[in-house]
Amino acid sequence: MTNKKKADKQNKPSDQSISVAQASAHSKLSVTTQLGEDSSLPDETLVYSTKTLTVAALQLGSESRGTLVTLEKILSYKDQIRDTGCKLVVMPEALLGGYPKGQDFGARVGYRTQKGRDDYLEYWQQAITADGPEVKALCAMAKEADCNLVVGVIERVGTSLYCSTLYISDLGELIGKHRKLMPTASERLVWAQGDGSTLPVLQTSAGKLSGAICWENYMPALRQSLYGQGVEVWCVSTVDDREIWQASMRHIAYEGRMFLVSACQYQPSPEEQGISTEWPDQQTLIRGGSVIVSPMGDILAGPLYGQEGLISAQIDLSEIVKARYDLDVSGHYARNDIFQLTVDAREKTGVCFKRD
Repeated sequence: MTNKKKADKQNKPSDQSISVAQASAHSKLSVTTQLGEDSSLPDETLVYSTKTLTVAALQLGSESRGTLVTLEKILSYKDQIRDTGCKLVVMPEALLGGYPKGQDFGARVGYRTQKGRDDYLEYWQQAITADGPEVKALCAMAKEADCNLVVGVIERVGTSLYCSTLYISDLGELIGKHRKLMPTASERLVWAQGDGSTLPVLQTSAGKLSGAICWENYMPALRQSLYGQGVEVWCVSTVDDREIWQASMRHIAYEGRMFLVSACQYQPSPEEQGISTEWPDQQTLIRGGSVIVSPMGDILAGPLYGQEGLISAQIDLSEIVKARYDLDVSGHYARNDIFQLTVDAREKTGVCFKRD
């Protein structure tokens, strides 16, 4: 037998050859492996998926005229989101309900003013509920635009308020919620603290989504708890417009080796908004800084300052695997034999009735 014939025989597939081929709108897969009839492996062993999609941050500010006006402004971006082909849009912290920058709600050591109580009532009235008409409108927008939405809201529960992010799928369904664990400084006067029951990592058509709100991003244990659940796209709702925030976003994307989308509010000066605060009348209240970062810490879009707008970038989720080749902080770089993190994911209700 000639060498050529020997080579042809060696290269010919056997009867036990298994070929797997799958395709979807965003992913391509082609795998061939030699297995016996009784051999079986989980799908994840066979799959190396290339999934490209467009993600975006919508930089908007809460309207001083109220939540309904802010909602109308969000909905006005539906066509642009759909035409851009976005599969994920992240929106800023407290966008619906408002971020009351500069207000003190009449809090003094030892007493609260009557005006502060009136201010809290007004703020409470602008907040939304997770099953309210505003969320239904956002769900309809997500379905019509064929896009997953992550939206910062002030959530009303009884007479308490939470700073929350809502996760809405491209099927128009509310699939998850996160309540801010640690409001910062004076935010604690008006926002309750979330518990460990709202720390989801959600499988969506845009990958595994999760994230943190504003300065929660500086909580290492919180980040690790989400890294451990396999987050692929870190969604940040914030009002932090400082230059150092950009360094933080790049660091977190690089640490977790994941894509990151940070959406910040943009609010013009108090004078332009027709409001009164102790903030300088002609100075921009929140200047923005929305940004999209790669798993290697490179800026893909933004930062956007001084205006409202939609920034977007095309991402390839398979880049996450490449990035984690030498640093996987919840895998081969974790040293679980030394360090362990315990997360109490139970819902903490104020009153628990026990009956026989």
